[in-house]
Amino acid sequence: MDKEKQILHHIRMNPFISQQELSSKVGLSRPAVANYIANLTRRGEIKGRGYILGEESSIVCIGGANTDRKARTNQKVRLYSSNPVRITETCGGVARNFAENLSRLGVSTSLIACVGEDKEGNWLLKETKSVGVDISQVWVLPMERTGNYTALLDVDGESIVAMADMTIYEKITTSMFEEKWSHIAASQAVFLDTNIPEDSIRYLIKRCRDESIPLYIDPVSSTKAQRLPVRLDGVELLLPTREEAEVLSDMRIESITDCQLACEKIRQRGVKQIIVTLGNEGVFYSSSDESGHLPPFTTDIIDVTGADDAFASCAIYGMMMKESLIGSCQLGLAGAALTLQTEESISPVLKPEKLHEIIKMFSE
Repeated sequence: MDKEKQILHHIRMNPFISQQELSSKVGLSRPAVANYIANLTRRGEIKGRGYILGEESSIVCIGGANTDRKARTNQKVRLYSSNPVRITETCGGVARNFAENLSRLGVSTSLIACVGEDKEGNWLLKETKSVGVDISQVWVLPMERTGNYTALLDVDGESIVAMADMTIYEKITTSMFEEKWSHIAASQAVFLDTNIPEDSIRYLIKRCRDESIPLYIDPVSSTKAQRLPVRLDGVELLLPTREEAEVLSDMRIESITDCQLACEKIRQRGVKQIIVTLGNEGVFYSSSDESGHLPPFTTDIIDVTGADDAFASCAIYGMMMKESLIGSCQLGLAGAALTLQTEESISPVLKPEKLHEIIKMFSE
């Protein structure tokens, strides 16, 4: 990481850090630090008192916000029978989880989603706001139930079956996004999941392309991946799982070579970069400049829920910090490893320093 990035990183973690502290952290003299800060301020990357970072670090996350219920067995699951379980409930939804992950990483983040006018919706908004996410753009729909995701986990924390009630998202229309456009257009980037209706997905892809706003997309599931249009021109990054990549490339993926071919087919649809998550096989990344396979960082698995969201958000954090595609993947793998170590859908210890610690540990 170059000195300028290091200085911005430490300022993001503590906007009131002194120049003397910065000089000891990045290994420069205080006058040299002052010079870097003057240049960053002149470029608008730092503004105001307390080293307030410019708005270019902001991202709007659009899509799912729901409750996650996880029923975990303490023995092998028996189908068609009653299983003793322990049930936990957490905040969930791809876009909502993504927004919280990015907020914990120090990025200015807002959420555009919809919840019902019920106790679950109120709880989701309260919890999401408490971690620093701007929830002012969330629609609260009367007479609707907040989305719910329920997963049955086996004794190893692996998901056996999951059920999702996301009918509330069918109420979203393109005109609702038109009303939000001034807020969306003011952001540095947009993250989109495919929980919203197909016409709204097409609308957002086109508007972001026309206005040159970087757009990152998570296809969510193999079924919802089919909501994406054939042409994905202007999409900066697509983050499918193996199953979703099979749907998007219309081919089976049974090897890393297959994965490379599938990525090439998907990139022909116009998307610039792709990262395919392969579960315990790691990830495959592909762009016109670089491609390759990275294994996961080995860790104890407590619960797999949220690991893909953590990977995606940490990888995009890397891109927003101007990391390379492979460097962004490493940040994503570190975020996934942290999340696998907790029953929470989002790791409570997620911070940039922690990600870099994990990467350093595995690179030594």
